[in-house]
Amino acid sequence: MASLNVGNLGEYLREQRRTAQLSLRQLAEAAGVSNPYLSQIERGLRKPSAEVLQQVAKALRISAETLYVRAGILDEKERDELETRAVILADPSINERQKQVLLQIYDSFRKENAAEQAAEQAERQAEQQATQQAEQAQPTDA
Repeated sequence: MASLNVGNLGEYLREQRRTAQLSLRQLAEAAGVSNPYLSQIERGLRKPSAEVLQQVAKALRISAETLYVRAGILDEKERDELETRAVILADPSINERQKQVLLQIYDSFRKENAAEQAAEQAERQAEQQATQQAEQAQPTDA
């Protein structure tokens, strides 16, 4: 889990609020939080809960996962996975069984790719160690 970066979150929220052409008071009302509390979040003085971030994201019509990443609650890879899953689950053109099958396939691809990446990384480390050992074994000419 990433460390909390509330200042960055506050700046981002302020930017999103201004882009949405909402006053601080309007956003606070739409998100169901107090005006002073939202102001403190924007100024980096408060650490909002995931629930508050979700309410603010809904009011701004942006991804809650993006706010979670900005707040350090979620890392980038987790967000991408959650968003992919959310899109599959929200698709009205496929039925529940099809959604579950897609998610199973998605999970199997992720596991397969993770295993391949781990094997490649292990191979690179072994090659580096072999190179280092070979360099250390060579006599130096003085």
